[in-house]
Amino acid sequence: MKKFLSEFKEFAMRGNVIDLAIGVVIGGAFGKITTSLVNDIIMPLISMITGGIDFSTWKWILKAGVGVEGDPNFVAEVAVNFGNLIAVILDFIIIAFVIFLMIKAMNRLHKKEEKEEEAKPEEPAAPTSEELLTEIRDLLKEQNK
Repeated sequence: MKKFLSEFKEFAMRGNVIDLAIGVVIGGAFGKITTSLVNDIIMPLISMITGGIDFSTWKWILKAGVGVEGDPNFVAEVAVNFGNLIAVILDFIIIAFVIFLMIKAMNRLHKKEEKEEEAKPEEPAAPTSEELLTEIRDLLKEQNK
């Protein structure tokens, strides 16, 4: 059991696992932001453009409800709510677009760094041990003349 726990500790402390955990947490928070953006800003604008249609109420009724809620003979409505699917698809498109923009910006920064590195003049290579010894020998020869 001790070996199992030590292996788990080693696995959990790897940098990749921690990075992944941070990404999941940030992704969850970002998902909430985009859901709010779609539900509270984009969908009302689309609804206004389409003449006041609310996508979240769009549904295909398979079986109509019977009675009033609270009545013992009440039968709930059975429906396919495809308006919610439209909102979720918009969430996905927005998230994918933002990720695309982030990756594009990161690639641009990497290319800029590469260009800066290429533009730097190369420093002359340091002389090798043999070259230094040869220079010392030549200087000693000149002094002994």
